[in-house]
Amino acid sequence: MAGWEAVRSLVIDVGLVDPEDSAVNSLLEGLRVARDLQDEEGEEAVVAVVSGSGDSVVSADRTVAKQMDELIAEYAPDSAIVVIDSAQDERLVPIVESRVRVDSVDRVVVRQARDIESTYYLLKQFLADEELRQTILVPIGVALVVFPALSMVAGPTLAVATITAVIGLFLLYKGFGIDERLTRVTGEVREALYSGQISVVTYVIAAGLTLAGVFAGALGVSGLPPGVGEGVFLPAMRFAFDSVPWLAMAALAASTGRVLDVAIQEENVPSAFLNLPFFAIAVGLVVRGFSGYFLQRGEVIESLRVSRLELGALTVSGFGLQAGERLAVFVLAGILVSLVGVQVAARLSGTSLEDSDFPETGS
Repeated sequence: MAGWEAVRSLVIDVGLVDPEDSAVNSLLEGLRVARDLQDEEGEEAVVAVVSGSGDSVVSADRTVAKQMDELIAEYAPDSAIVVIDSAQDERLVPIVESRVRVDSVDRVVVRQARDIESTYYLLKQFLADEELRQTILVPIGVALVVFPALSMVAGPTLAVATITAVIGLFLLYKGFGIDERLTRVTGEVREALYSGQISVVTYVIAAGLTLAGVFAGALGVSGLPPGVGEGVFLPAMRFAFDSVPWLAMAALAASTGRVLDVAIQEENVPSAFLNLPFFAIAVGLVVRGFSGYFLQRGEVIESLRVSRLELGALTVSGFGLQAGERLAVFVLAGILVSLVGVQVAARLSGTSLEDSDFPETGS
């Protein structure tokens, strides 16, 4: 194909089929070179396009050679300027040189390849995002600044270990979304303070009870005999046994405040919120029962004693509960409390167990 109008029409056709094809740039470069030769140097120039097709490289090169012979026979050029757009087309230059003098080889290189351009815009977008810069660039910058100082003071081994540990903690902090949770909790506390919610007071009470529970558990562990306190399991059970009443009361206070807030804000309290106080008590009873069972079996605490009861004519003498009996009593008490909570929640929320918990079946 030869001629200005024919090549320009070919550019439009190729560009519409595949705008990303590098042949479009090569064709446009050929038109530009022919225009510059005519306008600036006053030479008569003819722009032509040759292409190879075939099942093999040899057949494709022979096709190009045949087209060159036809062009030379028709236009009889004195010289040629070869425009190519890839390293693969370099092999066609000797074919042209064997038939006509080649004054120049114009290699078309796209200024912004797609991958490079995409990488550039990704980096530009990354640098424009303040949160990403603070998450990635700031830790790297801090590590590069701190490493030389730690290396001079404590040695490179300790410096690498310290920086690696800090980066690991930071990644865990971001990976688990602790920053988002802290932000959400801070916002909820601020909103609760401004709106005067009861849960603010109950949460403070719960925090105080939790500290008291941890202190009681620590005192219990410190009071263990030397032989018992050397292990891990029994001290843990002692800590749970002494701290769980306080922790259960903390959970009860926090859940009660939450229920009261929902009851004030909404007309009907969902059953899930009403279950929270009973659930806290039930879990506390079960944990207390299991920890007491292991401590009694380990002879850390004595058996549970039931005092003598007098109910009119009925008198029940005092007795002690073995470890298994103790566990059974606390587990049954926890189950009973949870069932009572479900029933109370169902009644207060306006539904019944038959209506809400079981599917309707036919006889």
